Amino acid sequence: MSGFVTKMYQVFLCVGFFVFADGYVNVALNKPAYQQYPLTGVDTFDASNAVDGRKSDLSISGGQCAASNWKQTATWWVNLTTIHSIHNITIYFRTDNKPWGPSNWRTKLFIGFTVYVSNTTARLQGTLCYKDDNFTLDTIPAVFKTTCPVHGQYVIYYNERLPGVTYPNYYSNDVFSELCEVEVYGCPATGCYGSNNTLPCPDVNCQYCHKETGTCQSCTAGYQGYRCELACNEGFFGTECKETCGHCRDVSHCSNINGTCLTGCDVGFLGDFCKTRE
Repeated sequence: MSGFVTKMYQVFLCVGFFVFADGYVNVALNKPAYQQYPLTGVDTFDASNAVDGRKSDLSISGGQCAASNWKQTATWWVNLTTIHSIHNITIYFRTDNKPWGPSNWRTKLFIGFTVYVSNTTARLQGTLCYKDDNFTLDTIPAVFKTTCPVHGQYVIYYNERLPGVTYPNYYSNDVFSELCEVEVYGCPATGCYGSNNTLPCPDVNCQYCHKETGTCQSCTAGYQGYRCELACNEGFFGTECKETCGHCRDVSHCSNINGTCLTGCDVGFLGDFCKTRE
């Protein structure tokens, strides 16, 4: 597909697909969710409650919140199922529908939390979107919002109370993932940016660009460079040009996108990728 046709196709996706959307979309809604140390045999507090779109009852008895056992660490994540362009994240903590702040004993359970966006379930392999190191019982909000213009597949909530670590005296001794709703707002398709997701990424071979500026952050398979204007170096292909071509008859005819040997294999090798010995 030529660059011009590709760009026109991106325009169709960005404008046509989002014509019914007003701004960002909650891409976490009804997606698969997980929590560490679930309450065994109790579906009422399942991790999926935090992405079911219900947030009118922030109590544990309302059936709208996720909840885990009290432990030294608490992890909850939502799998967006594919890499998404994310703009902002909103978290509704369990309040038991009571005034928030020092008078609500649950407040201390959330102090010190972190939020990550990652391409895997390993939070440390991703981007740290927010780390709470300044909220107090008076200032932590019942509904937390943070801007995090990155790309990723998993949004991960994490908190901890580790042995041997000294925490402020208003922190709880244990933590758990009592989240009533987690909303992840962004663009459900790649290749778009702007406040209404209507602008195609400026660079033709760009897979993901910054939600606000359009600066390319990741090239499509087979391309590299600041603006993704360069094909992979000879002998390499794929995402970030990290894959090595097989024993092609002519390495200059190894597809920079998927590694196929376009003119056949060198003597002694078989297959589309020429990596199998005869």
